[in-house]
Amino acid sequence: MVDAHAVITVAGDAPVFVSAISLGELALGVQACADAAERARRAAHLRQLERRPVLEVTRHTAAAFGVLMAAVKQAGRSLHRRYNDLWIAAQAIEHGYALMTLNVADLAAMPGLNVMVLCPGAITASG
Repeated sequence: MVDAHAVITVAGDAPVFVSAISLGELALGVQACADAAERARRAAHLRQLERRPVLEVTRHTAAAFGVLMAAVKQAGRSLHRRYNDLWIAAQAIEHGYALMTLNVADLAAMPGLNVMVLCPGAITASG
């Protein structure tokens, strides 16, 4: 789980948005969790993120996504594992936002993407 305070600190005065794609991934995590206590914790985290401004997918997102997918394919890297991350990256490119991530290896070399690296200390086990 990402510590929201750490994200805000890293972002400084910049607004922090959440991708509709990320919300979908987190909703899957809630629905797929067999442990009731963990499911409740995940659902609470999801509700907290849903209060942030949400970026939707647009035709401009789709165009940026195509560029990113082509770059990954040309580099000979797997497309499937990065699919949702590339949609999120495309949203960041579309809006001119930095993408905050721990996934530097997959995203740092993406054309047109400004990556803001979260430190591993921003991750907590308890939330």
